[in-house]
Amino acid sequence: MMMKPLAMDRLVRSPLSRLVSTLFAATTIWLSSSCCVSGQATAAGPAMLTLDWPRPHQVVQRTGTDPEAGHADVRIAGELPKAADQAKWWYRVVSLDGATGSGTDWTTFDVKVTGTNFDGMARVAAGGWYRLEVRAIGGKAVIAAGKVEPIGVGEVFVVAGQSYATNCNDERFKVAEPHGRVVAFDSAKGTWGIANDPQPTPDGSDGGSIWPPLGDALAKELRVPIGFANVAVGATSSQQWMPDGQLHPRLVKAEQTLGRFRAVLWQQGESDVIAKTTTEKYVANLKTIRETAAKACGFESPWLLAKSTLHPTVYNDPVGEGRIRGAIDELVKLPGFRAGPDTDTLTGENRGDAKSRRHFSGIGQRRAAEMWLAVLKRELETAKAAMAITPVAK
Repeated sequence: MMMKPLAMDRLVRSPLSRLVSTLFAATTIWLSSSCCVSGQATAAGPAMLTLDWPRPHQVVQRTGTDPEAGHADVRIAGELPKAADQAKWWYRVVSLDGATGSGTDWTTFDVKVTGTNFDGMARVAAGGWYRLEVRAIGGKAVIAAGKVEPIGVGEVFVVAGQSYATNCNDERFKVAEPHGRVVAFDSAKGTWGIANDPQPTPDGSDGGSIWPPLGDALAKELRVPIGFANVAVGATSSQQWMPDGQLHPRLVKAEQTLGRFRAVLWQQGESDVIAKTTTEKYVANLKTIRETAAKACGFESPWLLAKSTLHPTVYNDPVGEGRIRGAIDELVKLPGFRAGPDTDTLTGENRGDAKSRRHFSGIGQRRAAEMWLAVLKRELETAKAAMAITPVAK
């Protein structure tokens, strides 16, 4: 039966027909674009450059101490799809939803190009989260462009020691900061992520820690992102952290990767009680560990030493605990060391029971975090006073 012209006209203009036409056109566009050589600029826009640094969720240490104060000269490095020796380089910082601090308009910055690799520095205000965008421009055309998000400029801490510093507590915490501005560096993978428990520690411990509630409190207080690089390993003595051991190179590598950080948070002591380490030996060990790491990194940050000697489900040794506590009292009198919290005072309901064989209960974790918060606020005041004497270069 012959279809009438009017019926054919209705078929051509039907929704089904229009959908088929749209899909055909989209497929044609996709096929033509997929034929382009990867990494080459096309009519669709500039080639894509790969940003290896900074990483998503990375926090870079700021210069300031007051809330939202300061800045960082952020390293920007990566790979170009092709050499761009004569290009001019631009970056801009875009504030994401809920960000503190301030972004920037397009600004030039100096870059060293070696083959297809580029490396430069760009100033970013304290705050975040941000999106960092980068362009290489040759003549009037954008040769290549790339971006990374989120990144932040705030406070960065290295965490070292043994199980009190890892995931050996009763309650797993999640970051409560509404924009996820508390992050952890995974030293094994070289990546950053939201610092929900368990922390990415080298020992593979899988319980809870004190760091998410501390990070939440710091982020609220300082209005900048907070980053932790935790290289602590459970059941390790100070001797095992010496430069000739396996733990020290990991500590140094993490510090070098960060570039700058506010302080090392040292939470350790039980294994030295068990080993019956003398006060003098503990002092000598920590001096060597800190000095060797600082020399390898090329700069010095303070070590904040917690008194962390109790392990009531394993031993009861007031004399041995006293030796390590006394060593910390001696160390904090020396340059480069400062007093951390006395978490040995957290007893009773603050401790996990004998069945858990863990250190802190959930309430103890929160209280330990509060103690660290008080210490770090004091440390920032100390740093502020030092900056008043020797201002940071602008």
